[in-house]
Amino acid sequence: MNPGFPIQEESDGRLVYWGQERPSLGMAGVAEQIIPVTLGERSYDIVLHPGLLATVGERLSALTTSPKIGVVTDRHVANRYLQGTLRSLCKAGYDPTPIILPPGERTKTFGTIAKILDALAKHKFERQSLLLALGGGVIGDVTGFAAAIYQRGIPFVQVPTTLVAQVDSSVGGKTGVDHRLGKNLIGTFYQPRAVLIDPLTLRTLPRREWIAGLAEVIKYGIIADEEFFTFLEQEIPALLKLDEEPVIHAIKRSCEIKAQVVAADERESDRRRILNYGHTIGHALESLAGYRGLIHGEAVGIGLVQEAELACYMGLCGREVGERIRSLVQRAGLSEQVSQASFTSLWGAMQHDKKVVGGRVIGVWPVRIGEVVIRPIEQQVCAAWFQSKHGRGSRPSSGRQPGKHPASRKARARR
Repeated sequence: MNPGFPIQEESDGRLVYWGQERPSLGMAGVAEQIIPVTLGERSYDIVLHPGLLATVGERLSALTTSPKIGVVTDRHVANRYLQGTLRSLCKAGYDPTPIILPPGERTKTFGTIAKILDALAKHKFERQSLLLALGGGVIGDVTGFAAAIYQRGIPFVQVPTTLVAQVDSSVGGKTGVDHRLGKNLIGTFYQPRAVLIDPLTLRTLPRREWIAGLAEVIKYGIIADEEFFTFLEQEIPALLKLDEEPVIHAIKRSCEIKAQVVAADERESDRRRILNYGHTIGHALESLAGYRGLIHGEAVGIGLVQEAELACYMGLCGREVGERIRSLVQRAGLSEQVSQASFTSLWGAMQHDKKVVGGRVIGVWPVRIGEVVIRPIEQQVCAAWFQSKHGRGSRPSSGRQPGKHPASRKARARR
């Protein structure tokens, strides 16, 4: 068993290791896992294998006939993995062009897309040329969006290096950028040609990013698989140490669930919306913070707990559901507390969410572990819950009292 994983943290631009030695996460005997995403002519494979990054060049031979490969990454990932990736591409006969971006959520802008497009045009990329997204969710989103609109669409491949990207954002074809009023408001569905996951890249993931990524892993158990949620409850100490077998299983099972949901509803018209559990409040908190302070997984962790509490308030689930979710989120090292935002500001941010339909906020609510429902939430109900839990912000504007709402009575009866 791996005795512990010294994970790198960022502090004033420096790299600080959690532990004294580099990890010995070998995984040499782990078999390659292939998870298909079945979408007709847009189908592709998620390939999960330790050490995969060293062979990325030869793996692209079936995906493009053009020698031009644009490698989009950020400065932090470039310091670790760009040179090895370029060597692999050159060895396989490709002509790679690195495009290095600043790290962080604030890179998800039209300005970044313009920078990528400028580089592609300057180096005469053609429709068969390929983009490779080497990095986390931000890099994957902007690379996919640029690929979707350059010459009306060129192929791209996801090579995710963070836990959030490996289990969630690299799969499913969502691409885009943020708007100052909301997260991911501008973008398109554009599927990659492949998702190539090397779990060894997690060796250099900042500890904070690793913990934040666990929020997305926990989400999958809540929305679709109670057995997986129970596994996470049992193995969270091992996952925090990044032990080999639990990590591989967590990534594989998360990808399987995401692939199944995407195959059933590629463009989020119905079932795919369950993947937004924890994100209605989570995205609002990110937006209110100006995409600073909270990183995505941390905001989702808060959303997992708060949306379960709200589901309980509405009478959709019992307290024990919310308590199991809260306990696992806490044990993963994530916060479950909403910041000092008022209800008015929180609701305003939720109104700008891309899942709003006809002015109504559509939420995803657990009814038990492993099952969720998709329902709209009324402002007055949300306000009454927020006041009861957090004691600040505005009360409902109608004459109805919070305690008179039928869902509120059900929730109190459960308590």
